[in-house]
Amino acid sequence: MNAIVQPSSGPAPAVARRIADDRQALDVAREYAARIAEGAAQRDRTRRLPYDELDAYSATGLWGIAVPREFGGAAVSATTLAEVTAIVSAADPAIGQIPQNHFYMLEVLRVNGTREQQRFYFERALAGERFGNALSERGTKTVRDYRTTIEPDGPGFRLNGQKFYSTGALFAHWIPIVAKDRNGVLYVAFAPASAPGLSVDDDWSGFGQRTTGSGSTRIDNVYVDASAVVPYGAAFDKPTPVGPLGQLIHAAVDLGIARAAFADARRFVRERARPWVDAHVERASDDPLTLEIFGKLAVELDAAEALTERAGLRVDASIDDPNERTVAAASIAVAKARAATTEIALAASSRLLELAGTSGVLAEHALDRHWRNARTHTLHDPVRWKYIAIADYLVNDTLPPRHGAL
Repeated sequence: MNAIVQPSSGPAPAVARRIADDRQALDVAREYAARIAEGAAQRDRTRRLPYDELDAYSATGLWGIAVPREFGGAAVSATTLAEVTAIVSAADPAIGQIPQNHFYMLEVLRVNGTREQQRFYFERALAGERFGNALSERGTKTVRDYRTTIEPDGPGFRLNGQKFYSTGALFAHWIPIVAKDRNGVLYVAFAPASAPGLSVDDDWSGFGQRTTGSGSTRIDNVYVDASAVVPYGAAFDKPTPVGPLGQLIHAAVDLGIARAAFADARRFVRERARPWVDAHVERASDDPLTLEIFGKLAVELDAAEALTERAGLRVDASIDDPNERTVAAASIAVAKARAATTEIALAASSRLLELAGTSGVLAEHALDRHWRNARTHTLHDPVRWKYIAIADYLVNDTLPPRHGAL
């Protein structure tokens, strides 16, 4: 096998620290989140892309925490990975979402990569390099249909196609490209961001998650060495934790949005909102109807946090012993967490504006960003199908689908 080609240009990797364990990962995540929180509203308002913030994120070492211990990583639990994501997402959910595909691809490598591929790419992650994504395509029949092709060319392969929703690709050192061969078999090619023929457009215009860089990636006769190609479809042909882990991180993004909206609602009601005239109280925080809403939101938020933590434990069990039973249990637990975090992210961000009152819609407060971010990110996979999969599993013993989108 030829040596793996390293990127010759693109984002300059920071010198990343090495995180030793779960506790340190959580402490570092809290420190980093505190640094980026203040500028989140301004980045959203002006759509300033977070290049500097992501370089600082890489330098924390958090992008390497999922690397197995045998390769020098902390191998943190899925529960910890989810909580790290939620902590960062509460500060800025766009930055919180960007590493999702990075960790997803590290799991694909752990499950399907060769030892040489694992050694090389895990070391890159530990060094602070970032993996973006070129997975989804617009205009296909379903999210699992691909037009992008991979064809043999001498000692390597050529790729051609176009992607969208390429979250993180703008900021990446490596862009994993999912493509199909002549037989319809799916592979993922890890292309350097600087590869000739590979271009990323800043054409994401979503009204929420505005700074994720989730736009187009153009793949024009891009060459990769054979050593950069990893089986992708095989991660779903058999029971593996790839899908549940990827979805767990999405749940954590929504959990972070919900936490931020709840915290802003609490602050605004305590410090700025006025009581309604018919409440006959001195402060908005004494209004019984306001308190009722807060109580319900608090219960829903706690439930979502508990379901996310439990889902992380199920994913950890499926990593330790991947089989049909453990992976199905993980998928269903994650589906429950995604359903709960979707509901609370939307409820908390919407109720926030109701509780804040008319003054809460003033642009200076930037409270609308929570709902816009929640509404945008929760569309990633339709929650209505998660309820069906959960019920079918519980009522009919039907195993959930293995395609990474549950």
